[in-house]
Amino acid sequence: MSEETKSETTEQSRGLRKTRVGLVISDKMEKTIVVEYTARVPHPKFKKIIKRTKKFYAHDEKGEATVGDKVRIIECRPISKSKRWRLVEVLAH
Repeated sequence: MSEETKSETTEQSRGLRKTRVGLVISDKMEKTIVVEYTARVPHPKFKKIIKRTKKFYAHDEKGEATVGDKVRIIECRPISKSKRWRLVEVLAH
């Protein structure tokens, strides 16, 4: 019971962190991967579902992810000028 309360308080103090699942499109940098995230959203006027893609720079400390991997990333504090995400796990190779 106390573990559950402890995890709730740490999550509240850090706030809700966004998570995204995407494909690694580049791993040429050291400890950094580029993840392409595709969201399916309705068009503002016509309401047809369209795809929106966005690139995120994520911190990969151990160099686990390679190009083509499906990964989960989480929002974190700024690590560098463009890195604001961290690799959580590699879902598929």
